[in-house]
Amino acid sequence: MPRLSESNLRIAHEIISRYPRAKSALIPLLHLSQEQDGYVADDAMKHLAELLDLTPAEVLGTCSFYEMFKREPVGDYRINICHGIACHLLGADDLIHHAEESLGVRQGTVTGDGISIEGVECIAACTEAPCLQVNYRYMNKVDNAGFDALVDGIRDGSVSVPKHGTLALTRQSISEDKAAGNSMVESNDPPAWWPEPAAAEGGN
Repeated sequence: MPRLSESNLRIAHEIISRYPRAKSALIPLLHLSQEQDGYVADDAMKHLAELLDLTPAEVLGTCSFYEMFKREPVGDYRINICHGIACHLLGADDLIHHAEESLGVRQGTVTGDGISIEGVECIAACTEAPCLQVNYRYMNKVDNAGFDALVDGIRDGSVSVPKHGTLALTRQSISEDKAAGNSMVESNDPPAWWPEPAAAEGGN
């Protein structure tokens, strides 16, 4: 079970440096761990706990709360087919059945080439039903033929979708002269954007 690699450990320290409290970096570091391995491994959670001075239980509590974090391998391409009410009425159940037959796997299992399917609740694209996501990238108004074309495109590379766990193809980088800083603000101090009394009262 992997911990963060040396290169990702350097990225983790840079992310932590952006926050006044190290534990505030937990969710970005969980994403970093999942991007590395495709899921968040137990040893990776222990590693994050060490980096952030948290208990492993605190890391697990956050990781297990969010649906996007997976704690076991789910394949390189995770297809979530919505079966909320709008999609259900427009054929989502038939689409899920077709997907299982076409791929030769049941929901929650992975094909030999790393594709998995799962029926999920509403993904907030009801006007585009039936819809699905591939690694959380939306595909709308998908019928059986469209699903087969999507899978063919994933397999031959003509559909460009980053592997599971990859949030973006570019990583945020802020130069020191542009960064706002991460100094602590005491609870009795006004926020930095708080207007001066005269400005707040409409004075000059």
